[in-house]
Amino acid sequence: MFTEDMRRVVEAELGFIATVCPDGTPNLSPKGTTAVWDDDHLVFADLRSPGTVENLRSNASIEINVVDQLVRKGYRFKGTGTVYTHGDVFERGVQFYEARGTVKARERIRGIVIVAVERALPVISPAYDIGLTEDELRESNLRRLTARSAESPRSQDV
Repeated sequence: MFTEDMRRVVEAELGFIATVCPDGTPNLSPKGTTAVWDDDHLVFADLRSPGTVENLRSNASIEINVVDQLVRKGYRFKGTGTVYTHGDVFERGVQFYEARGTVKARERIRGIVIVAVERALPVISPAYDIGLTEDELRESNLRRLTARSAESPRSQDV
């Protein structure tokens, strides 16, 4: 199901995970561990996700958005999420993140969430509607982000 570009964006960008709270309100949480698990599943680790995990236990509906910040293109993945806190899938998940270099994965991971992707759709900035190219957006956004970094007092401490 995943194209090469979908895989690239998922692996390179922060995933924004949307779930539904018991009262029907949305919950949005960024996850730096979002990754491709196999041909039709995504995965993320529960490091500090008590609300997301609780929501998935009562309503498995989930959407994950990943967007390349520089070119303003990405994907939204809709499906269902299952939380694993022990057993074979949990162990494979911990090993998956250890192999990816997650610091103290075994100590920090509380659960592994496997998302069965049922639908994948592109996310494309309206900037393309006015004729901007991917290269123009990349250059413009890189300049903007670089300018912010240069202005930040913390950048001088690095």
